[in-house]
Amino acid sequence: MSEDVYQRLAKHLDKMPGGFPATEDGLEIRILKRLFTPEQAELATHLVLLPEPAPVVARRAGLSLSETQQMLTEMADRGLIYDYHTPGKEPLYMGYHFIVGIWEFQVNRLDLKLIADVDEYMERDLFNPQIWKANPQLRTIPVFESIPNPAEVLPYEHAEEIINSHTKFAVADCICRKEKNLTGESCDKPLETCLIMGGGADYYRRHGIGREISKADAFEILALANEHALVLQPSNTKDAGNICFCCGDCCGVLRNVKQYPQPGTLISSPYLAVVDSEVCSACETCLDRCQMEAIEVNGYAKILDERCIGCGLCVTTCETGALSLDRKSTEDMPYIPKDSKENLLRLSRTRGVINTPDLVMMAIRSKVDRFLALS
Repeated sequence: MSEDVYQRLAKHLDKMPGGFPATEDGLEIRILKRLFTPEQAELATHLVLLPEPAPVVARRAGLSLSETQQMLTEMADRGLIYDYHTPGKEPLYMGYHFIVGIWEFQVNRLDLKLIADVDEYMERDLFNPQIWKANPQLRTIPVFESIPNPAEVLPYEHAEEIINSHTKFAVADCICRKEKNLTGESCDKPLETCLIMGGGADYYRRHGIGREISKADAFEILALANEHALVLQPSNTKDAGNICFCCGDCCGVLRNVKQYPQPGTLISSPYLAVVDSEVCSACETCLDRCQMEAIEVNGYAKILDERCIGCGLCVTTCETGALSLDRKSTEDMPYIPKDSKENLLRLSRTRGVINTPDLVMMAIRSKVDRFLALS
C-alpha cells in the first residue's frame, strides 16, 4: 500500500473540527503510524462526521462488507473511530477528530514513545490558543461550594445539575495524569476521575476504556475535585456529556494555557475570583490551590484577573472568607453552544474547514451512498 496513505489520513483528520495540522518534520505522520495500520489508515479516510452503517463505508472504500465490518470493529475497539450501538439496529460508525477524541481513547494503550510524540505535537503544533479562545472544546465551571449565590447559577454551570441530567455513567483514568505517571512526572492527584455520561459512557464501557459506575459514584468523584484541588472542565456545551477533573501540572489544556500571560482570556468561564484585602490573613493557602498561578500574596492576596479561570478552588479553603467568586458581566459572559453538533460546527467554521453548506452536502452524499449500498 502506498506510503502516502498516512499523509491522506492526516489531511482527512485536519478537516475534522479539532484539526490535525501538518508539521515540517512529519511528527503528525509518526503519530498516525503508531496508531493505525496502513489498512486502517486507508479505511479511516472514508469515514465522515456522520454515523453510517458498515455497508455504506464498504461501498465508499471499495471493500467487501465482511472485511469492512471486521476492520471497523477492530478500529472502534482501539479508539480510532467512534461507533454507535442501538439494540435492534445495525451499528453505525463515524470518523472522529484527534483531540478531544482519538487521543483520549488511547488511555489504556499508552507507551513512552507515543506519549513523547503527542506531548511535543500538542505543545508545538496542535494547541492553537486563538482557536481555543474562540471556540474551546472544554470550559471551566466552579466547584459548587465556592458559588456565592446558587440561585443565579445556570444548570450547565452547575456540575451537580449536569450529573443529574444523565442516567448512564462511566469513569476512566485521566489520560493526562496517566501519561505523567508513565513518564515519572506524576502529581499526587487521583487518577480514575474522567467522568463520561450518556451515550459516551456506553462507548467507554463497550470498548474497555472505562468502567460503568452509578450516579452516586459520579457524585463521589465530584467530591474529589474540591478535596484535591481539581478544576472542573465539562465539554463546552449546555448538554455536557463529560466532565474532566484537571490539574495544572498534568492537564494538556491547562498546562498549555498556563504558559500564556493571560490564561484567563483563553478559558471559557462565568466567574472570576475576588479578594477582600481587609479580611485576608495572607496565610497563602490559596497559592497551593490555584492551578493557574493567578494569585500573589504581599501582605494580602491579590487576584491576577487575566490569569484567573474562575474555578473557585481558592475560595473553599479560605478560612477568613476573604476570597469569593464574582459572576462576570453579561458582555463578558462566554457563549455556550447548545450541543456538540453546534460546538463542532462553530469550531469548524473558526478553523475554516467546514460550514453549514458543506455539512448539508455531506449529509446528502451520505444518504445517496446509503441508498446505493443498501438497495
